[in-house]
Amino acid sequence: MKLFSIKPVYAHCDLPCGVYDPSQAKVEATAVHEILKKYSDLDEADKVRAIIIKEERAELVKHHLMVLWADYFKPEHIDKYPELHDMFWKAIKQASQCKRHLDPAEGQKLEDQVDAIAKIFWETKQA
Repeated sequence: MKLFSIKPVYAHCDLPCGVYDPSQAKVEATAVHEILKKYSDLDEADKVRAIIIKEERAELVKHHLMVLWADYFKPEHIDKYPELHDMFWKAIKQASQCKRHLDPAEGQKLEDQVDAIAKIFWETKQA
């Protein structure tokens, strides 16, 4: 008697569609930006905590973007959006910049880059 029946499953990503979502990266990028905007008004103890949280959140942005880049986007997406690799590379580098800087403009730049990637993501989901 056969306990399990094995059937091939086909998907363009490593998990069924619907699991990937750039919203996770967006939430973390927004947190980084908000911390950078509020940093100068914090007292010294809160500044230390803010930097720790900002760096954790920036690292999470990198993680979520790398998962999308490596696991969701496929060659057919790159064919349609040839700028995608460069967009991811720049956004991941920008998340690192946010770890190094306290300028809110750096956080805005990160949010904008995540939004641009999310726009392409949602366009691919419609296809």
